[in-house]
Amino acid sequence: MIVRIKTLVLGPLETNAYVLRSGDDCAVVDPGMMPEPLLEFLRAEGTPPGRILLTHGHGDHLAGVADVRAAFPAARLCCPADDAAMLPDARANLSAMFGLPATAPAPDELLRPGDVVKVGESAWLVLDTSGHTPGGVSFYCESAGAVIVGDALFAGSIGRTDFPGADEERLLRNIRRNLLSLPDETKILPGHGPATTVEAERNNNPFLMEF
Repeated sequence: MIVRIKTLVLGPLETNAYVLRSGDDCAVVDPGMMPEPLLEFLRAEGTPPGRILLTHGHGDHLAGVADVRAAFPAARLCCPADDAAMLPDARANLSAMFGLPATAPAPDELLRPGDVVKVGESAWLVLDTSGHTPGGVSFYCESAGAVIVGDALFAGSIGRTDFPGADEERLLRNIRRNLLSLPDETKILPGHGPATTVEAERNNNPFLMEF
């Protein structure tokens, strides 16, 4: 089984959007601001997305949802249950704070840790990585050797916890329990910046070092 993952960097906050493709199905993860490159890629691919997956409810990760839905009306919006209230509220999703107010329509499906999202023949396990937001999740595909983590974890850093609803202790606990427990070679695909691996972050991330 082949799983293809395409990264597109969108908008002024350089948010990583991901297109997952397996067989004749695809899904979009975190369509951010100014999603035109994403839409162009999807049209060129010729496979309409079956789902739009959100790792969390911040505006820079959901601003392109309405445009993707307008282009592909059958795509189902899937959002972490505890972040759903952030989608229609530009203040709650923090986009208003940056002067770039963005909202998204109500989700079609609410995601909870332990759920499995199918994209073609691939299975993506929903992991609890809340702490950056109350309901943040990651999507892990064992067969692809990859986990999409939103803003929970970055190369050499972790997600901000000075926002409303954030909790640093909870975020660190979830990273250690649910991300660092994955195989060392697992590729970590974050919401901003370059990809990394579980092994690299366990050994080098200063926020995760055990003293």
